[in-house]
Amino acid sequence: MVQRAAEIGCEAIAITDVAGFYGSARAHHAAQRCGIRALVGSTITLADQTRIPVLCASREGYRLLSRHLTDFHLMPDAAHEFFPLEGHLIALTGDRDGPLCRRLLANDRTGALHAAQRLIHVFGQANVYVEIHRHGLRDDGRLNRELIDLASHLRLPLLASNAPLHATRSDRRLADAFACLRHRVPLDRAGRLLSPNGERHLKSPHEMAALFADLPESIRNTRRLAERIGFTLENLDYRFPDFPDGHGHPLSLTEQSTLLRRHAYAGASRRYGVCSSKVRAQLEHELAMIHRLGFPGYFLIVHDLVEFARGRGILCQGRGSAANSVVCYALGITSVDPVGGGLLFERFLSENRRSWPDIDIDFPSGDRREEVIQHVFRKYGTRNAAMTANVITYRPKSAFREMSKVLGFPPSVAERFSASPSSFGGAGSKRRDHEAEFEERVSGILPPSHPRLPALTHLYHAVLGIPRHLGQHSGGMIVCDHGLDAVVPLQPATMAGRCVVQWDKDDCEDMGIVKIDLLGLGMLASLEHALEIRSRRGHPLDLATIPKNDPAVFEMLCRADTIGTFQVESRAQMATLPVMRPQTFYDIAIQVAIIRPGPIVGDLVHPYLNRRNGREKIDFIHPACEEILRRTLGVPLFQEQVLRMAMAVAGFSGAEADELRRAMAFKRSDDRMESVTIKLRHGMTERGISIEVQEKIIASIGSFALYGFPESHAISFALIAYASCWFKVHHPAEFYAGLINHQPMGFYSVNTLMQDAKRHGIRIKPVSCLFSEVLTVVVDDQTLRLGLHRIKGVSAETMHRITEERRKEHFSSLENFLTRARPSVNEKRMLAKAGALNGMPEIQHRRDALWQVELPLHDDLLIPCRSGYRAVLPPMSAGERLTADFTTQGASVGTHPMALWRDACGSSNVLRSRDLQNLPHGVPVTIAGMVICRQRPSTAKGHCFISLEDETGIANLFVPKTTFHRLRRVISSEPFLWIEGILQRSEGDQPTVYVIHVQELDGIEPEHAARSHDFH
Repeated sequence: MVQRAAEIGCEAIAITDVAGFYGSARAHHAAQRCGIRALVGSTITLADQTRIPVLCASREGYRLLSRHLTDFHLMPDAAHEFFPLEGHLIALTGDRDGPLCRRLLANDRTGALHAAQRLIHVFGQANVYVEIHRHGLRDDGRLNRELIDLASHLRLPLLASNAPLHATRSDRRLADAFACLRHRVPLDRAGRLLSPNGERHLKSPHEMAALFADLPESIRNTRRLAERIGFTLENLDYRFPDFPDGHGHPLSLTEQSTLLRRHAYAGASRRYGVCSSKVRAQLEHELAMIHRLGFPGYFLIVHDLVEFARGRGILCQGRGSAANSVVCYALGITSVDPVGGGLLFERFLSENRRSWPDIDIDFPSGDRREEVIQHVFRKYGTRNAAMTANVITYRPKSAFREMSKVLGFPPSVAERFSASPSSFGGAGSKRRDHEAEFEERVSGILPPSHPRLPALTHLYHAVLGIPRHLGQHSGGMIVCDHGLDAVVPLQPATMAGRCVVQWDKDDCEDMGIVKIDLLGLGMLASLEHALEIRSRRGHPLDLATIPKNDPAVFEMLCRADTIGTFQVESRAQMATLPVMRPQTFYDIAIQVAIIRPGPIVGDLVHPYLNRRNGREKIDFIHPACEEILRRTLGVPLFQEQVLRMAMAVAGFSGAEADELRRAMAFKRSDDRMESVTIKLRHGMTERGISIEVQEKIIASIGSFALYGFPESHAISFALIAYASCWFKVHHPAEFYAGLINHQPMGFYSVNTLMQDAKRHGIRIKPVSCLFSEVLTVVVDDQTLRLGLHRIKGVSAETMHRITEERRKEHFSSLENFLTRARPSVNEKRMLAKAGALNGMPEIQHRRDALWQVELPLHDDLLIPCRSGYRAVLPPMSAGERLTADFTTQGASVGTHPMALWRDACGSSNVLRSRDLQNLPHGVPVTIAGMVICRQRPSTAKGHCFISLEDETGIANLFVPKTTFHRLRRVISSEPFLWIEGILQRSEGDQPTVYVIHVQELDGIEPEHAARSHDFH
């Protein structure tokens, strides 16, 4: 809308979203780029359920309207009349949903008069404008004459408006689609819910002047109103809270800097022992900059938050660019030594930087993180703290689902589209990629001659990337010391006890609003739980004391035995580990960073590995880059290296380097990147750098334009990756218990994790109402007992009741169990089907339990301790038990489905995954197994990768693009596959099957398959 307004010559545009300022921040920055002004306003709902647009004429008006909108959302049942100060808010009478038009259309002139008088009473005589529209409707003439008479009678100014709903006339089809979605009707039944024509688009000043040539004062009033409003979001006036003293009084800037210095030096002494001159110099540099920029209170508040968490035993670790700061390291916010690591502080904070520092802190996902979040809400108050929003946009699946629904396609069409694999990524994909993907996925669903396919194609592409709804950011929090609701409207989050602002994290950053990310990390929750188990078993551990150079850990990494670990468990990581052969902690940081879209797209992976293994000469691009790129063998893998290169070869200042960082991270447009690239070329040319070297440097930077990965981030992740590997090597029982108890997380299903545990000598006992706790527990160093939480459909109350009653007294019979535990009918059946009732006196097997849990319906048929009882039904077969396990738990501790298949079919020529380890390169192979992962990333050029699990391990398959297209349906949908191909042994001696033919595996039940991780 803003871009179109600038194109047609408008000097200002007002975005008036219903009940909020949702699009105001984005409109403000778009307007700045386009050279026009974006006025701030909102469409509010009056007591009679009519709607009017209200514009903010001043900062005070914005503050008042923002608080009114917050009241509307947080207190929906209360009356929300408000009386703004004279001249701060301006009301328009609205379109046909407004209080005047609605009454006039109902021939209620008296009601319209009273409604206008109420607006005058609320906003003031000089602050109410009567809108008139000419949309080519039959009753426009009569309605406008009555509005003109009313305006004349009350001496109110007329305002010519087109009340646009879309930017151009051609956008009307999409506007109609949204109307159908809003009213939940297909297009065929929408009728009068749709606009009668396409006139409600942005019209140029010349078009509006011609349309209202007989009412020139209404055009003049439009211009005067725009000139009258001086307020824009440039004057937002947000303030981050000052850190308080011990009595709750805010400290001055100097006092905060003094306190920060005291904490920083005390922490540095704990971290380093004796601070070297290098550490002191860096501390002084950072503290001086933090003081100059006015940020000491921010660091003190984050430090206070981390101390709160650690005081309650909550594991936490800062990451991201904050790890570049020695102050953050000294304060205990991060765990990475930036001095020892040679990290660039300007990646985190620099002079003349508009935005505040951004500190991300990882907490264990779940209740522990929520405890910290609720602490922030309690400390600052509901109106002074909120989560940042996340603007959910239309992606391919949601776009197809909703647009096909509008056009009347059956739900099965959308289901088939969603089930088909995606070929391309999301944020960085170009339009032609989306068009090719759409054609590819639709070709097998709808015939090209379908009469509604052109409309579906148009709507699908039109809606991609457009905001769909407002979600909640995963952990971004904003705090304010003088009423956050006066800065941006707040509204309830979907999660109880939280509220959210109406802008996303990028909008907040652009508006200078400070965000602290309190992120949930499943692996931290898993590790915290593993540490807790060790402590309960009498062997307490601390992550900080884990040795960072354990040979057994690096040996495990080199053989890619990393299922279940953090960041190094994916198929691509496992394929690279034997080639990389990490030997040091920094190698793990490189391993974490190298398998990312940026290095892959930029073709940096193979050059690094070739140089590491001595097959390629190290090239530092330019002598000025040698020191910067030495640790990564001349290959720029990290954002910090790119920023340092810009400073070294183009003379960029710290602020200019930060501008480059923001351009690389900015995903809405390429304009910023192009602007910085021009400046980069100019700087290199001034320093006499050859065009060839310039192109190499520009290409390196281009690889990070959408996927830049900071070195500090990689090192922070490497700490957790190493810890997870160490636990897997030395305490596998606790490691797997932590993983199983914190699902969903990671790359693999619980069934695959359990199979991996068995291969590492861990025995897993099934769920039992006689022995299981709520969570999975460690019985001894080689044994786990699955918890009741693994059974679907059993409530937390029932699980706790089972364990509590059992602690009081063992269950003496099935009747005793049912009487005391009181499971529901469905819960009884699920427990019986899962085998959790096996072992009780009367229960002989699962099918017997299923029979007997129904008997209490007839009290006289269930007699405790019956002598000579014989089961009525035969036991389940091994295959039936497997089906029951996957139905009730999604996993099984029993025999692997492929082992049962082999016993039944006796196919000796079908190899197992373990057999591939001993075969040479180039031999034909036939293999079969359960699909646990399908991937077709945008960097793979249409090829597909599959992980196939059997009773001995996991086999990796490579499906070329042509084979994938030919056998797409089987590859994408069958849970078990029969594969014929050629064995390839890549660098690192890892076997991969080059697939020639794929078919479904006969003789095995689909119900025996675990969940597959597909096309993520």
